[in-house]
Amino acid sequence: MFALRGLVVAFSVFLIVYCILSVAVCLTWSRFRQRIQHHRVRRIADSLFGLRMFPLATAAIITAVFTVPSFLLLEPRAIDEPIGGVSLVLGVFGGFLGLAGATNALVAVFRASRSISSWTTDALPVATINSIPVLRIHRSVPPMTAAGILHPKVLLSGTAEFLLSDRELQTALNHEVAHVRRRDNLRKLLIRFVAFPGMSGLEASWLEAMEMAADDAAVSTHGEALDLAAALIKLSRFAPAESRAELTAALVHNPASLVNARVERLISWSDERRLQPQKWSIRSGLALALGTLTVCAAVYSQLLSGIHTATEWLMR
Repeated sequence: MFALRGLVVAFSVFLIVYCILSVAVCLTWSRFRQRIQHHRVRRIADSLFGLRMFPLATAAIITAVFTVPSFLLLEPRAIDEPIGGVSLVLGVFGGFLGLAGATNALVAVFRASRSISSWTTDALPVATINSIPVLRIHRSVPPMTAAGILHPKVLLSGTAEFLLSDRELQTALNHEVAHVRRRDNLRKLLIRFVAFPGMSGLEASWLEAMEMAADDAAVSTHGEALDLAAALIKLSRFAPAESRAELTAALVHNPASLVNARVERLISWSDERRLQPQKWSIRSGLALALGTLTVCAAVYSQLLSGIHTATEWLMR
C-alpha cells in the first residue's frame, strides 16, 4: 500500500504541475515570442523549444526532487490510510499521460524509420561533411533532408544534384548539416513525447525559427545567402509531392509561406545579422543555475515539509 500511495502521489503531482504549466504556456507563448523577436533567430529557436519543454522539465523536477523524497522521508510506512478517489483518478491520468507520450514518440520513430528505410534502398555514399555521411537516393522526393537521430545522415536526391549549381548544392548541404549539429530531429522527437492540446501554434513558430537558424548557420556571406535562396526556389516545386516524414529535417517542405519567408530573409541577408551580439552567455546561465541551486539547498527541508503537507491534503 505504501508503494501504491507513493506512485499515486508522484503521478498526481506530475499531472497537476504539467497541465497547469502547459495551459500557462498556451496562453502566454505568443507574447513571449514578441518579446524575443529582435534577438538572433538561433536564440529564438532555442528559447521557443525551451518554452515548449518547460512544463515537462519542471513537472519532472518537482516530482523527482521534491515530491518523491518528501513522501519517502516524511510519510509513515505503518499507517494504512485509504487513497482518496480524486488523487487516485489524478494518478491514473498521470500514468496515462506518460504512457500516451511514450506511445506517440515510438509511433513517430517507427514512421520515420520506415520512411528513411524506403528512401535509402540502394542509396550510395557520395561525401562526408563534418563526419556526417551524405547519401544519394534514387528518388526525387525528398530532394534533400537530414535524417536519423543516433546515426544522422543527409539524404540527397539525384534531382537536387542535377538542378543545383555547385555553390547552391554546398550551401543546401550546409543547411542540412546545421540541422544535424543542432540535433533538431531529436528535438522533434521530444516534442512528440510532450504532445498537449493547443500547442500547435508554438510548435509551428519553433519550426519556422529552427529552419531560419539552420539557414543562418549555412551561410556566411550575402552571396552564399543568395545561393541558398536559389536552391530553395529550385527545389520548392518538389515539396508538395509528398508529405514530410516525421523526425526528419527537409530543406523545403510545406507550408509554402515558410519557404517564401526564408527566401525573402535570405535575399535581404546582411553581415550585421550574423554579427549581432548575444545579450547572454553560458557563464550567466551557469551563474543563474548555481544561484537557484544554492537557494533550493538552503530551504530544501522546508520545501519537503510543505510539499508533504500539500500531498497529504491531496490524498484525502
